[in-house]
Amino acid sequence: MPGVDLTPRVDPTGVPLLDPTGDPFLRTRFALPARPVTFLRRERLARHLDEALVTPLTMVNGPAGSGKTLLVADWAASLGQQVAWLTTDAVDQRRGLFWAYLLQALRVTGAPLPGDVGFPVDPGRVDPRLPARLAAELSGRERPVVVVLDEYDHVTDPEIAEQLEFVLHHAGHGLRLIIVTRTEPPLPLHRYRAAGDLTEIRAAELAFTPEEAAELLEAHGLRLPAPVIRALVDRTRGWAAGLRLCALAARAQPDPETYLKEFEAGRSTVADYLLAEVLKRQPDETQDLLLRVSVLDRFCPDLANSLTGRSDAGHLLAELHGENAFVEDLGHSWYRLHPLFGEILRAHLQMRAPGLEPRLHRKAARWLRRSGHLPETLTHGAAAGDWEFTARAFVDDLAVGQLFTGLRRDELAELFSPMGPEPTGSTTNLVRAACDLARGDLDRGVAQLRRAADGLDRQQHVVRGAARRRGYGAGSPAVAAPDRAAAQVSRALLESLVARLTGSPGLAERAAARAGKWQREVPADLVVKHPEMTALLLTHLGATRLWAGRFGDARAALSMVTGRADSASTALPETEALCHLALIDYLEGWIGRAERTAREAATGTERFALPRGFGSGLGRLVLAAVAVDRDELDQARALLDESAAARAEREDPVTAAARCVVTAQLLLAQGHLHAARRAARPADSTDAASPWAEGHAASVASAVHLAEDRPEAAAEVLRWAPDDQPACVVQAARVQLALGDPGAATDMLDGLRTDRGMGPAIAVRAALVRAQAAAETGDLATARRLVALALSRARRERLRRPFAEAGPWLRRLVDTDPLRELAAGWLTVVPPRTAALPRPGPGAAATPVVEKLSGRERDVLERLARMMSTEEIAADLHVSVNTVKTHLKSAYRKLAVNRRGDAVRRARELRML
Repeated sequence: MPGVDLTPRVDPTGVPLLDPTGDPFLRTRFALPARPVTFLRRERLARHLDEALVTPLTMVNGPAGSGKTLLVADWAASLGQQVAWLTTDAVDQRRGLFWAYLLQALRVTGAPLPGDVGFPVDPGRVDPRLPARLAAELSGRERPVVVVLDEYDHVTDPEIAEQLEFVLHHAGHGLRLIIVTRTEPPLPLHRYRAAGDLTEIRAAELAFTPEEAAELLEAHGLRLPAPVIRALVDRTRGWAAGLRLCALAARAQPDPETYLKEFEAGRSTVADYLLAEVLKRQPDETQDLLLRVSVLDRFCPDLANSLTGRSDAGHLLAELHGENAFVEDLGHSWYRLHPLFGEILRAHLQMRAPGLEPRLHRKAARWLRRSGHLPETLTHGAAAGDWEFTARAFVDDLAVGQLFTGLRRDELAELFSPMGPEPTGSTTNLVRAACDLARGDLDRGVAQLRRAADGLDRQQHVVRGAARRRGYGAGSPAVAAPDRAAAQVSRALLESLVARLTGSPGLAERAAARAGKWQREVPADLVVKHPEMTALLLTHLGATRLWAGRFGDARAALSMVTGRADSASTALPETEALCHLALIDYLEGWIGRAERTAREAATGTERFALPRGFGSGLGRLVLAAVAVDRDELDQARALLDESAAARAEREDPVTAAARCVVTAQLLLAQGHLHAARRAARPADSTDAASPWAEGHAASVASAVHLAEDRPEAAAEVLRWAPDDQPACVVQAARVQLALGDPGAATDMLDGLRTDRGMGPAIAVRAALVRAQAAAETGDLATARRLVALALSRARRERLRRPFAEAGPWLRRLVDTDPLRELAAGWLTVVPPRTAALPRPGPGAAATPVVEKLSGRERDVLERLARMMSTEEIAADLHVSVNTVKTHLKSAYRKLAVNRRGDAVRRARELRML
């Protein structure tokens, strides 16, 4: 029989001594590879590999150094039965030699084969009957033979694969074949997979988890923090050899943790391994491809061809991925390099071709720009140092708004931070202005924006002149090119932001008009792609109109931002728009609606984890203001503190003024009069005054003067306040009552405009002032009717503070049956600071208390009734004197008294003592 010798040279046990070339068999090819002392057995992989005893075929496929050989060797050693192990070799892969070694592997591991199976004597061929005889022999075995073919990627002859598959198919239960390879073997894997006859362990499963990496590092004597280990696993993608080499290198360092954080992959033993095992095994043209694409985070064949000047990158990349050559397939014909491999290749590129890297970045940036990949365009343009190109791409794509939405703000700010002062074009100045404004540097941002605007105006003047000379009209495409239009819209966005931050309504309206004019010239797909531009413009415009007191116009602009589909790109402006709408509701007296809108804004902030904007904390300020109106002062203080914690480095004037208003009102409610007056006025200067901010500041100052029994001073403060602010009108009417002129008070309230939908917080206060005026003129029936109206409206909104502000006259009216019922169950606020009224007669019901006394306040009152001094109460309760004074002050406020004796009498009236 040609090519087959049934009587080869054998030893006394019948095992052949020589291979078909006449050389002795290399026994190292049959030995299980030794596991190092630091080898880590990973149980999840071992359990998966146990399935190899069930399925005919198992494939362990991974790149060099992924731990596949040691995994299978460890599993085989612990199996409890003989495993035929064969490490294939690249030296000589002729068919006869392969089959001779495979038969020898079976024999030396205790799987004797009968002589009629045959033995190849020709290194280059095998008799066709040998596979059939071997399959027949194996199929008859009760217990299957486990065969491992390691480094099977060295076997390239397709006929060997066909013969091997024939044996596997016909051996049936008698053979379990495990293939360890770097590449996809030329076997019909799809058929075995579809039949459930294939066990697969691939690169992703071979990768170490952070927990496994921690165990491996500990085996090398390294105990490191979890974040350091996670970062190392991310950088190595859990690659076994990379982790082990890093561990060995770190172990030799005085500070292993710092080394693992900062080591240069291009100058490490990892680099030596990958360059030798992966790069240098490739042909020169493939090496050149890998080095050039190493400057890219991801790449496709066309991009790779652009960088290499080739036309066959698609074929090469597919081959590299199939060979597990650290080229990862991302799908849709996009690839990326393993992170460590990419680092090493870039370092190698810099040594092999100095100066080439910036040119590659420039080429990549232009290809990516043409293909519509803006983020990567910017990355590579910046890496090339081509700032004019990069800024122009950023502006022309209408992407300037991304600096203000939070999604890519930090990333973009860092990307443009190396841009020096040299590029002075209008687009680079626009980008500088945007970056400065995004980090709250208003002065520098305005200066850069002015330069950009001057440049754009000069360009437009030149273009118009050229168009006129050529006979074009002003609105022709020659005059309004899309790239210039995008720059003008970006300019308008920045101008609207400056208007918001400086309180300049005129600038805001001009910016909005500019945006409307130029946005029509921008390609529609860009406008759709960047909804944040319109959302930001409208938010800035609405905020500036709000500052100017144009609540209706502000609401119109802000409402156009809200109610959009959930989108991360518009989440920040939508949240800010909702906060400003909530503030408008509050200022108009609709505190329930203000509360709902502010809470809706908070939901958006939590959903998208938004960063701080220029209006950060405004929603909490509105909620704090609502809490003050409900006399929930502790809650108001907590919300104010939360708002302060969320405060941006630079607040817009609306938020700053709202903070002053709410803080002053809280301090006023707590009785801190001078602090309230100081807090009422914003410190920041603006281009235009805000009528509502001025009005509320004046109202607080007036209320402080009234509390100090100085009505003339209270009236003087309001003389300079805006006369169209409802809060000022109500406060002015209250001042007239204090001056003894109820008629003037009523006349003022008659002039209060109601066409703006005056909400309950204003209407209730106005009704109470009218009621007091009626009571002072002896018209108690009208006074009761007005108080009843106030109670009815206040009850729906849980408005308590207006009743606490009203004064002692209210108590007698509330202490009647119809009004008492309206107050029952919710009105826990009493009129403030005055002497107690005479004790009611027998059978009279106690006037409701505005706020329940705390347990500690009751303790203090009980000791006060026993005529104990403040020091004695403090000693008895084991607290400080200041703490006792704080409790007393709070109890006085709740009981509407100013002195100790009045407090005791009032508490007894209410049966608290």
